Amino acid sequence: MQGSIPAESDFWDGVDPNPFGDLDVSLQLSATPTGQVVARGRVVGESHHQCRRCLAEVVNPVDIDLTLVWADPEELDTEGEDPELRALDPSTNELDLAPVIREEVLLAVPRYVLCDRDCRGLCPRCGIDRNKETCECTLEEPDPRWDALRSLQNE
Repeated sequence: MQGSIPAESDFWDGVDPNPFGDLDVSLQLSATPTGQVVARGRVVGESHHQCRRCLAEVVNPVDIDLTLVWADPEELDTEGEDPELRALDPSTNELDLAPVIREEVLLAVPRYVLCDRDCRGLCPRCGIDRNKETCECTLEEPDPRWDALRSLQNE
C-alpha cells in the first residue's frame, strides 16, 4: 500500500499548528499464522517548526520506520497493556490505518526544535534576534520577584 498524506488534509485536525508538509506512506500488510496482522513500512516527508529560541523556521526530515501489529483482543495482555499491539476487530474486513499512522508520526517528530545547537535566541528586553544582531540591553538587573528575599538577606 502506498499513498500520500497532503499537508492540508483533515488527517491533521487538532494538531495546531500543523507542522507537516506532504508525507509519503509506504506499507506492506501481511497476516501471521497466529491471526495477527502486521504492517511494515515507512513514512517520509518534512516537518516545519519554529526554533524555540529565536522563532526562525526549521525544516526537519521525517523518515520513520513503522512496524505495526494488530491482534485478536482476547490475545492482548490487559494487565501489561502492551503498547506495540493493537486490538483487531474480528467482525470487520477493514483496518483503519490512519489513526495509528498519525499517532506514530506525532510521537516520532520532536515537538520543540532548535535552528542551531548554539542558538542565542531573542533578547528578552528588546526582542531582536541575537543570532543576527547585538543589542545594548543589560540583563543583569535584579528580578523584582526576589526583592522580598533580598530584604531579608540585608537584615
